[in-house]
Amino acid sequence: MASRRTMLSGGAALLVLAGCSGEKTAEPPPQPDGPLKGSLEWSIEGPWRAQDRIRDVWRHPEETLRFFGLQPRMTVLEFWPGSGWWTEILAPYLAEGGGRYIAVGFQTGLGVDPYQTQLTAAFQRRFTNDRRLYGEVELSEFGPTSGPVAPAGTADMVLFMRNIHAWMAAGIAEKAFADAYAALRPGGILGIEQHRLEPDKDQDPTAANGYVQEAFVKQLAAEAGFVFVAASEINANERDTKDHPFGVETLPPMGLTAPRGSPPDPTFDRSKYDEIGESDRMTLRFRKPE
Repeated sequence: MASRRTMLSGGAALLVLAGCSGEKTAEPPPQPDGPLKGSLEWSIEGPWRAQDRIRDVWRHPEETLRFFGLQPRMTVLEFWPGSGWWTEILAPYLAEGGGRYIAVGFQTGLGVDPYQTQLTAAFQRRFTNDRRLYGEVELSEFGPTSGPVAPAGTADMVLFMRNIHAWMAAGIAEKAFADAYAALRPGGILGIEQHRLEPDKDQDPTAANGYVQEAFVKQLAAEAGFVFVAASEINANERDTKDHPFGVETLPPMGLTAPRGSPPDPTFDRSKYDEIGESDRMTLRFRKPE
């Protein structure tokens, strides 16, 4: 018994000594704050979007891009990105994931359009001077007489985000679909978000109020060779009555109080339109056949 006690006592002593040896057990690595860098959530929640995240409640960027099937290594073309609301999401995400982002802006050399000129200059200043965040943002052009927007069959995804009405007004909607089709690889995706006109309303060929019938968009896509894949109500807004005095631009974010090109009207009551929020929009996904 004495021998057994001695062994137990010695074992306990060894445990005590081991505990006092200064060795520490491995601790789990600290968890990063917020979304994982390079994820779509990270790109959407990034501090560089501080001023634009207020629109996420209307634009649903994560749900929309996942519906389109965005992946980090894709080559993505966005037609007429404007001030870059989607660019600030897509460019960092694709740069981190090893993909490519190509901004297909306004065609130059067609005469002086102060609005387009200023918008293009601001876009380039913002997105081509911070390669650490946005990567190598590539620039292309689309317009009435523009050439290929990218080498044929090289794009995985093309995005038309609320621009079809402008192309209808300029008479280049068919060209936009044809140029997108040519740029996409077989199986590539065309993602569309567009202000939606009610199906029982007459379609203005120039879409002067900014609204377009969903059936008409599908027709344009089919004529270019695309196959319809799916529609989503992610960006629907049943409060949008679509009868606004200055068209869809009466609503946020443009918030016109007078016709475009006229001075703002300080007496115009915006409360009704601000309560509606942003427009009712279709969200459609098409595919270039294999």
